[in-house]
Amino acid sequence: MSSLPLPLDHGHLQKLVTADLVRPDHLLGAHPVTQDGVEGVRFAVWAPNARHVSVVGDFNGWNGLDHPMQRLDFGFWGAFVPGAQHGQRYKFRVTGADGRTVDKMDPYGTFTEVRPGTASIIWRQPFEWTDEKWMASRGPGFDRPVSVYEVHVGSWARRDDGWFLNYRDLAHRLADYVTHMGYTHVELLGVMEHPFDGSWGYQVTGYYAPTSRLGAPEDFAYLVNHLHERGIGVFLDWVPGHFPTDEAGLAHFDGGPLYEYADPRKGYHHDWNTYIFDYGRNEVVMFLVGSALKWVQDFHVDGLRVDAVASMLYLDFSRTEWVPNIHGGRENLEAIAFLKRLNEVIHHMAPGVTMVAEESTAFPGVTSPTPFGLGFDYKWAMGWMNDTLHYFEQDPIYRKYEHHKLTFFNVYRTTEKYVLAISHDEVVHGKKSLVSKMPGDWYGQRAGYRAFLAMMWTTPGKKLLFMGQEFAQGTEWNEAQELPWYVTDIPEHRGVMNLVRRLNALYTERPDLHVGDTWAEGQLWVIGDDSDNSVYAYIRRDPRPTAEGGGTWSLTVANLTPVYREGYHVGVPQGGEYRVLLSTDDGEYGGFGTQQPDLTAREEGWNGQTWHLRLNLPPMSVLILDHVGETPRSEER
Repeated sequence: MSSLPLPLDHGHLQKLVTADLVRPDHLLGAHPVTQDGVEGVRFAVWAPNARHVSVVGDFNGWNGLDHPMQRLDFGFWGAFVPGAQHGQRYKFRVTGADGRTVDKMDPYGTFTEVRPGTASIIWRQPFEWTDEKWMASRGPGFDRPVSVYEVHVGSWARRDDGWFLNYRDLAHRLADYVTHMGYTHVELLGVMEHPFDGSWGYQVTGYYAPTSRLGAPEDFAYLVNHLHERGIGVFLDWVPGHFPTDEAGLAHFDGGPLYEYADPRKGYHHDWNTYIFDYGRNEVVMFLVGSALKWVQDFHVDGLRVDAVASMLYLDFSRTEWVPNIHGGRENLEAIAFLKRLNEVIHHMAPGVTMVAEESTAFPGVTSPTPFGLGFDYKWAMGWMNDTLHYFEQDPIYRKYEHHKLTFFNVYRTTEKYVLAISHDEVVHGKKSLVSKMPGDWYGQRAGYRAFLAMMWTTPGKKLLFMGQEFAQGTEWNEAQELPWYVTDIPEHRGVMNLVRRLNALYTERPDLHVGDTWAEGQLWVIGDDSDNSVYAYIRRDPRPTAEGGGTWSLTVANLTPVYREGYHVGVPQGGEYRVLLSTDDGEYGGFGTQQPDLTAREEGWNGQTWHLRLNLPPMSVLILDHVGETPRSEER
């Protein structure tokens, strides 16, 4: 079985080092080939400061004397091992510049033995893709609905014996559930190989390998392929900001700093006990860009959510001691250049792939095109998340003092392209689950939580919700056990599931709720200053010209105190009849089912609008309404 049998000579190494678009994993790593009529495996590794390197594995009894590697140009080492074959384990035995000899995982390895083992595995198993239709139609789609279900594959569901599901079993169960709930995409945590379950996959040792906990690489490909066949996009979390200190991994790979910055003031994260990639080394940049390309090209992944971008952008991120850049500033110019190059290469070599930044500061131009911006397609709206959760965590009696928290996002929402993300980070480490953050008794918490979800889904920006929150999981997420699915049989939890399903349906079906996310005209505030009553009202509009399908609009009205408000006046731009598209107080969602006696607009100006409605606002609830049609003049009231 051969795979890209390029000779690893001076010419090809020169091309590897200098070319813009050559994937390094096509030359480095382990490649089954036939050389001079002999079947075997060509191994290659980058270790410029090593004194000696050999390849050890199942094929030679882990004897470091049998297959020494030849030192090549540019710090690369290579060897051909006759008889080595698919499925055998191996490592590189590296005698470093410090004189120590350590067995290292292959940085470009495509498969790894199940933890606690750390050996790489020779693996070139083909997979027959059947998702051509999906691949031809995918794209970032700024005007498309994007509702993401964030999933930790190791704890979404487990086998009866407590072990992880296989990727193939997960594929069908997850696709059925996501389709039922109406999400457009999934985002997977913890897919890249990592040694410690408790890191959730954010301490990566295998940047080119799906974790073996759930199966082989072709099993992971099956998962992506099946989701695509069901019309579901796949995003992955990707961690180019840091890597673990595990001896078998990238850390001090050839006896000293290689993948990491040498100066610990730049190269070590005290918060996470991790090393920071040296973005100034061309080989390190190639390693990371090659990893990203591996996932989007070989595994057909639709997007990467780049983790902890803020930690990459700033040299003083969570530090008391730091080294300024050449201009005396705090920005990591090498990391900025890397991120721009990453997005340029991905968008050029994998058109249609979506790049998302987890960036928590006000760094300008995260979603602006390069060279002036970083070139991401979207950025997580961390400011929106912090403000909104802060507001909803307040006792309703104090919310009038925090009223601006829910309107401030409108001030800057068009400066970037945003994803409204409520991720796993918000439901761990003592932060409580989302529903448990809400004040009041159990009923009040669920009512407040339903209102929170409805406001999230009607606020401009793409959506992301972590697993378990769609059914109001009452406990914090625990990566060591599966979700408490049994609670979905309880009406109070089932009601929240019904609400999320309905919100997804409205969001994907109605262009006014997703087309105008980045347009100023996409949201018009009708009531944003009624702090005494904690009432908000805004219009979502499809701002495209009517000839292009635009013009649809809906009205969202929120009453965020436990006070029933009868006949509350809300201005609207058109007369005639209205209908309720959704009320979070409906019985099917767990509410009381408050009715609206009359939804005919009255010809009297209110809130700057020509007409107004008189609504009955249930306590701690959100209404979504749309305009049915004009009332003949003789029937107007």
